[in-house]
Amino acid sequence: MPLSIFDLYKVGIGPSSSHTVGPVVAANRFLQELRDRALLDQVVSLHVGLFGSLAMTGKGHATDVAVMIGLMDEKPDQVDPDQVPVYVEQIRETRQLNLAGERMIAFDPETDLPFNFGESLPKHPNGMHFKAYDAAGIILHDNIFYSVGGGFVLSDAEAGQGVVEEDELQQPYSFNNGAELMALSEREGKSIAELVLENELVWGSKEDLEQRLWDLWQVMDQCIRRGCAATGELPGGLNIKRRANQLYRELTTSPEAAFKDQLTVMDWVNLFAIAVNEENAAGGRVVTAPTNGAAGVIPAVLAYYDRFVPGSSRQGIFDFLATSAAIGMLYKKNASISAAEVGCQGEIGVACSMAAGALCAVMGGTTQQIENAAEIGMEHNLGLTCDPIGGLVQVPCIERNTMGAVKAINAARLALRGDGKHHVSLDSVIETMRQTGLDMQDKYKETSQGGLAVNVVAC
Repeated sequence: MPLSIFDLYKVGIGPSSSHTVGPVVAANRFLQELRDRALLDQVVSLHVGLFGSLAMTGKGHATDVAVMIGLMDEKPDQVDPDQVPVYVEQIRETRQLNLAGERMIAFDPETDLPFNFGESLPKHPNGMHFKAYDAAGIILHDNIFYSVGGGFVLSDAEAGQGVVEEDELQQPYSFNNGAELMALSEREGKSIAELVLENELVWGSKEDLEQRLWDLWQVMDQCIRRGCAATGELPGGLNIKRRANQLYRELTTSPEAAFKDQLTVMDWVNLFAIAVNEENAAGGRVVTAPTNGAAGVIPAVLAYYDRFVPGSSRQGIFDFLATSAAIGMLYKKNASISAAEVGCQGEIGVACSMAAGALCAVMGGTTQQIENAAEIGMEHNLGLTCDPIGGLVQVPCIERNTMGAVKAINAARLALRGDGKHHVSLDSVIETMRQTGLDMQDKYKETSQGGLAVNVVAC
């Protein structure tokens, strides 16, 4: 199926694309199914069971909150993050939910939204089973949805087919792997960014596309700025103090320090990533890039390009987003961007690979150098586990984004210093990542049952 830049980049709320944004989307889809069947007015009660990783780390990832606001018909890119706690408190106190924003029904999160620990649904680790009942207690409609990473959601039927509903639009430049993408670029005499941007025009005008891309960057940039301004502790019980504000003040009050320390730019990159992921951990508005857990890598590297690379431009930002999306599409098609499937290599690793290739592109890299940069970015994230302490997207997730961003910049620079020739292809490293994810024990796949999650006291 054709993928869009905006499939990889979605505006949503934290702390997780698979555990928060995806469940909101799933709940929205279930509401729409009820509408399509003219059943919505007959619904008296609901039951939503959470399974697999959604159950194991759902509390820390606010999965229950996501389902509730989704059933209220709030949208991930439109809901006011500051209102979410208000909605949840009202539901818990009254044991009623404003179904589709239209009428109140009985809903007790303790019994109607269970975390089925140790149980999984067959087609993906992130499963949800929605059931709607009438006044007689008879099921009006039910469906299973899977949140497969990056805010993508498949119904039970779609997951069985392994595809999302086909889009009838045909893009001019179709590619399924890195080799095909490079061959297209060479044959057409176009950059990767040009190919992807022209593909996007099947959905709208160039002006609309550029405005949407600019809006994405503005959300990223505003997220950095909000993160730099915020103080206090992150929610969830770990008592993690926000660091971005202090780091920002240190960098801005002593700018002359940069003349003594040539690596001060690295501190800025760290700041950008920390600011975004602290906002994500607090449930703020972020861009899935391509996931929320890795939401700081690409904004940090793009902010580095925007603020520190001579000759950076608006078109460069568009090319960065298009190139990175092309690389992300390869992982989405041929492996996974879900930590519940392949560990954090599918989130931080993919984001690092995307950012590395994109930065290489906007710094003048050839198609071969871009592919090399993207390969380096993943090769040195292979085997990265997902082991969040307390099931929260905080430790090690926030710092892990800084490491992904800095590693992406280094990967781009390594590739630019070479001639594009290298031993390991991007396709090979993507397949290796997929196989490594299959071999990885489930306790290292966003369950908080292994790694740091069990070797560090959570409170």
